[in-house]
Amino acid sequence: MHQQQSSLLDNDLARKPLAERARPTSLSGFFGQRHLLGPQAPLRRMLDGGALHSMVLWGPPGTGKTTLARMLADHVDATFLTLSAVLSGVKEIRAAVSAARQARAGGRQTVLFVDEAHRFNKAQQDAFLPHVEDGTLVFVGATTENPSFELNNALLSRVRVYVLKPLTGAELDQLLEAVLDNPRAFEGARLSIADDARAALLAAADGDARRLLLQLEIAADLSEPHDGQRAITCDILDQVLQSSLRRFDKGGDAFYDQISALHKSIRGSDPDAALYWLCRMLDGGCDPNYVARRLLRIASEDVGNADPRALSLSLDAWESYRRLGSPEGELCLAHAAVYLACVPKSNAVYTAFNAAMQCARDSGSLEVPLHLRNAPTALARELGHGEGYRYAHDEPDAFAAGEHYLPDALGETVFYAPLPHGLEEKIAARLHDLRSRRRDPETDA
Repeated sequence: MHQQQSSLLDNDLARKPLAERARPTSLSGFFGQRHLLGPQAPLRRMLDGGALHSMVLWGPPGTGKTTLARMLADHVDATFLTLSAVLSGVKEIRAAVSAARQARAGGRQTVLFVDEAHRFNKAQQDAFLPHVEDGTLVFVGATTENPSFELNNALLSRVRVYVLKPLTGAELDQLLEAVLDNPRAFEGARLSIADDARAALLAAADGDARRLLLQLEIAADLSEPHDGQRAITCDILDQVLQSSLRRFDKGGDAFYDQISALHKSIRGSDPDAALYWLCRMLDGGCDPNYVARRLLRIASEDVGNADPRALSLSLDAWESYRRLGSPEGELCLAHAAVYLACVPKSNAVYTAFNAAMQCARDSGSLEVPLHLRNAPTALARELGHGEGYRYAHDEPDAFAAGEHYLPDALGETVFYAPLPHGLEEKIAARLHDLRSRRRDPETDA
């Protein structure tokens, strides 16, 4: 009977994915996150103290969030329950809380691991609050998204957030070696991997342990057993790694972090960094049209009138991409990104626009001065619309010195202050002269 149960357990394990078969059972087999688990690191100190607190594990896929949660529960001999926010609702939360209460009555602590915690709505997140507060359960949430944006403040105030980082190449290599030496990983078969294939596998994993193990498992399945051994070669690995799988999630943190890096590299006048982040996004599968829209925004926000050609060139690059498509048209986007990074910068128009918008919101519906009003009818003219208006083209230098165009209540408010960069240096000199003549018509032109 005992042998039959053991056989059933072995068969059940064999049917599980490699990531589950090779999941470590102790912290000594956990790779990465030394900033959390190394000597004197926060989670290590908590474990040494023998008590758990509720937490959120935030990091990209494949950084060990689930494994770490299991180990934390095992370390304090707590009951481990799991929920997936994708598949669960309030009913499942209540069932987990009920199980935690039963465990507590028996003297055991419960760790409730909630995967994809950011997918729970506000009501579902609020359902955890009283049970976290009264100690019924220790809440451990896992998320790939920024908790500040995706989790309720009420829940965040009751947990600590720990940031998990992608595994380094050395950490992935240690994990790979441990899996190859694990007799449970491949049902007793010995697996070898050529050095060049090993390097390619580690590079393709891109810091994601789960991806490493998935690709390794597929490669092992494709390899032919010989005398109890399987060998993974570059030819086999090429069949597995048929597409780029970089860390890029449209609408997720990686997406916004990379577009932010591109924007800031251009603003900082670093064409090399701009090219790198542009290529990272394109390589990761970002829609080039999205990049083109951002470049157009940068041309206006960060270059502005320091080089007005930037706006036209960015628009031309976008239109060129639309005509050529990928990959040929992507060079046009690179052309624009490099140009934007190299030319002088000014955010004066951006700043002026924001200031003028705020003024418009704050000042209410100020009357249009009579001399600026439209006068299409006799009645309008009788009411004084347009009276006293001076047609600038009939004035010396096409400028009506002493004329004012803002509502009277705003006086001489200035929104646009050109910076001494590029063409704006000349614009600034001209505006200084014109503004002086507007205040004092007798000023020499």
